[in-house]
Amino acid sequence: MSAFWCIVRRDLRLALRRGGDSVNVMVFFVIAITLFPFGVGPESNILARIAPGVIWVAALLAAMLSLDRLFRDDYDDGSLELLTLAPLALEFTVLAKCLAHWLTTGLLLAAASPLLALMMNMDADGFAALLAAMLLGTPVLSLVGAIGAALTVSLRRGGVLISLLVLPLFIPVLIFGVGAVAAAVYGLAARPHLMVLGAMLLAALPLCPWAAAAALRLSVE
Repeated sequence: MSAFWCIVRRDLRLALRRGGDSVNVMVFFVIAITLFPFGVGPESNILARIAPGVIWVAALLAAMLSLDRLFRDDYDDGSLELLTLAPLALEFTVLAKCLAHWLTTGLLLAAASPLLALMMNMDADGFAALLAAMLLGTPVLSLVGAIGAALTVSLRRGGVLISLLVLPLFIPVLIFGVGAVAAAVYGLAARPHLMVLGAMLLAALPLCPWAAAAALRLSVE
């Protein structure tokens, strides 16, 4: 476990040193949501109705911005080969990198989402469901995205290919994330949608690192 947390701390330090990735994610998230009132008009009823879907789509696209660099830097400088030979299983290494990615992207998106929902005039009854859904759904985006990043790590300019690979897998998270918020706004139970998101997270925790580790071994070989 000490090796696991060392990798998490290392990736967090590198992310803070670069700084640009997290800033780009947040700037894209804010700008994408801010543009919608200009596009659809300032009517509060329309904005409130589309707010859950707009926030989730913007968060999904923003999370994908930094996926290309999840393993790319380690592959370019040769660190990835050392990580595959380390005593810590590669699956746990992938899980540690996914945790660091979520802390520098998904957690920030979840924290900012209620403020942007307020800007979109979303009903306050949906704020708690939005935050809970984001905290459950964004880790799934990082874990599933790790598979696409691992498959394309040896390809130059693989960012577009990552989008094609992982976007279809993000759709269930989008559906149930929006469903949880919409249910809370309309006075229905958001718990079933949140439970499905939780089940997705529990399934992704063992499966996605295993699949990403297998793809990384092929890329290194």
